[in-house]
Amino acid sequence: MQEIILVLYYTLVLILNGKKIVMPDKIKLTILLISIIIVFIVISLAFITYLFNKKRLLFLQEQQLKEAEHQNQLLQKELEKQKVIEQERERISHDMHDDLGAGISALKLQAEFLKQKATDDDLQCDIDELLKTSEEMNTSMREMLWSLNSGNDTLGSFVDYAILYTGNFLKKTKVILHSECEGIISDTPISTELRRNLFLCLKEAVNNVYKHSQANALKLSFSQNENKLLITIQDNGIGIPDNQSQGNGLRNMKRRMNEVEGECNILSTNSGTSLTFEVKL
Repeated sequence: MQEIILVLYYTLVLILNGKKIVMPDKIKLTILLISIIIVFIVISLAFITYLFNKKRLLFLQEQQLKEAEHQNQLLQKELEKQKVIEQERERISHDMHDDLGAGISALKLQAEFLKQKATDDDLQCDIDELLKTSEEMNTSMREMLWSLNSGNDTLGSFVDYAILYTGNFLKKTKVILHSECEGIISDTPISTELRRNLFLCLKEAVNNVYKHSQANALKLSFSQNENKLLITIQDNGIGIPDNQSQGNGLRNMKRRMNEVEGECNILSTNSGTSLTFEVKL
């Protein structure tokens, strides 16, 4: 205890006077040992801190790896789920094409055969209605097959089919179709749900033009701006009267666009009607 007090005394005197003082060898050795101990403690603390930080860093990296592995497993499960869904869609598509398609074709062929043998006018009219119904069923089946085919889940496929459908729908009417595309990136992916809702909205809009607009021209426009798609259906008909309430068709189109977080807007004047669908891809 006495030696420690002497060491502290000499150290204090040295600090305050800043002069050399004569210390016994025993005191010098004690100061040296204390200095060595202090240095050892500092180095030990630094080393322990380094090991702690390294262990903590390794722990965080291990947690990140576990999280990444977990996310990868979830992604893998989602991909497998999507693959199963696509396979089921393909199976249903093939079954519909082979079974239902063949049945409709056989029904149509039989109706045409009966029409050739029928002599009664009323019977022929009934057979014509049967042929018309079978053709409508065949068209609906082709639409369902297109919507089920996962190979059509691209924007380019949707635009091509939409133009083809509209052209086929209007080819027996007086309405002339004009179509244009701007900035369309064909391989942009588009979900089955979005593709189906957009097509049904387009189908309803084209049908309304044919039934109510009295137009002789329809312009179908597609434009893409980064991840946004804008579809415009514009006719040169009589427009929508101000006192006419919204029909089921327009309400259904707005509902479908809301389901895919899109917008449906309509602008009607005496010179025609413009209907737009805007949605994020």
